[in-house]
Order: sequence, then structure tokens, then C-alpha cells
Amino acid sequence: MVGTKAPPSLLYMVKQVELVVRSRLDELVRPAGITALQYTSLTVLERHDGLSAAQLARDSFVTAQSIADLVRSLENRGLVRRERNPRNRRELMILLTDEGRELLAHYAQQVRDLEERMIRDLTAHQTDQFRQALSKAWHALS
Repeated sequence: MVGTKAPPSLLYMVKQVELVVRSRLDELVRPAGITALQYTSLTVLERHDGLSAAQLARDSFVTAQSIADLVRSLENRGLVRRERNPRNRRELMILLTDEGRELLAHYAQQVRDLEERMIRDLTAHQTDQFRQALSKAWHALS
């Protein structure tokens, strides 16, 4: 049909959501002197403490090359520490410090509020479907 525009692709829409979430999260955590990517890495460590740099990079959606700078910055701020892995002395584990846990606790409600704002026009059922759909999409591409 002439004049009818095709809807934007799902890939484009997912990227739009990712960019606006990252921007809002950056605004939210800027007073703490960290970025949204650093915050994400801290939340990954909160769920799975003691990861290698490679594991943290994968779970935080950053490249292996950029994780070194990210971890060094968080370590300099006292939010993470590195320790030798007792099972593999060549590997360093990255651990969340008490200061890192306090920072996450400080921002937890504001981050929940941001997520609630994102889904406020969805029912509980739609939110569950959205979560499942995103999970399936991620698994399909992983």
C-alpha cells in the first residue's frame, strides 16, 4: 500500500530501549562517579561474586579488552578487589567489596523505580511475557 510505512524492526526497537535505559542509568549513578556499564558489572558481581575478568566481561556485556580498564577503575574506587583463585593460582577473581555492596544498596530503589517506569503501562502478565520474550530472544542469539 502506497504511503504505508513498515514498522521499525525489532532490532532497532531493542537498541532504542537499550540506549534510553543506559542513558537514564548513567544519569542515575553519575553522582556516585560511575557509569551504567560499571554499575552493571557491580550488579553482576552481586549475583555471582568471584568471577574471572573474562566471565565478568561476558556477563556485563563488554569486551574482554575493556573489562580491564573497567575493573581497574572500580578497584581504584574501592568497589571491587582482585584475589588469586585458590583453585587456579594464575587466575584472578574479581570480588565485590563492602563499599560496592553499599553503593548498590544505595541505588537499588532508584533502579527499581526506573524499571517500573519502563513497564508502567504493562500488566503483570504482559511484564512476565516481556521478560520471557527477551530471555528467549537472548538465548536464540547466544
